[in-house]
Amino acid sequence: MTGLRFGVLLSLICSLALLAWQVLHARSFGQQRPLSRPRGKPHRGIFYSLGPGMLPWEKESAAKHLPTYLAGVLYHAGIFAAILLSLGLAVQVDIPKPLPTLFMVTMAGGFLAGTGLLLKRSLKPSLRYISCPDDFLANILVDIFLLTGLLSVSFPALVSFFLATAILTFLYVPLGKIRHCFFFFYSRVLFGSYFGRRGVLPPESRAKRRDKA
Repeated sequence: MTGLRFGVLLSLICSLALLAWQVLHARSFGQQRPLSRPRGKPHRGIFYSLGPGMLPWEKESAAKHLPTYLAGVLYHAGIFAAILLSLGLAVQVDIPKPLPTLFMVTMAGGFLAGTGLLLKRSLKPSLRYISCPDDFLANILVDIFLLTGLLSVSFPALVSFFLATAILTFLYVPLGKIRHCFFFFYSRVLFGSYFGRRGVLPPESRAKRRDKA
């Protein structure tokens, strides 16, 4: 068990190091220096991109597929809970009494959401057509991570399986599509900075658009 606990921490450190290197490598490609005069503030665009711009009614794709959006939120909440639980077990922290129940509920919801998203990708022809093996592998791996974490709370004998799954998940993160957990924020900052400088973000309110019309 000690080796598994150490493996969780080591795999997480390796994963974060590789992700940081990938972000720095992406930055090394450089950015073109803007030549036009700024019409807005980059920081306002970044704030909108990472804040209000993430709300479903601000994203056309999310607004039209609200159940999928909510399933994604629940899925990521479950993943976050599983990560916290794995780290807590790795460093042998005494988890306060209400938290295990909260972890169980969140991971259970995340597992159901992840399984539903996997079925949707598998059964819907349009999604299946644009999917690659990594889409399925990443989803299945994370679902197993959530399930073993959920079961380990009620069955301590399964903790070792949960920690082993955590190691596999952390090592896989920088190798597959799960690395979007890092690049998502990086890309949103670039997106918000660029369009904030252009004065496009944050968008004008509907009332102001009506007044101009």
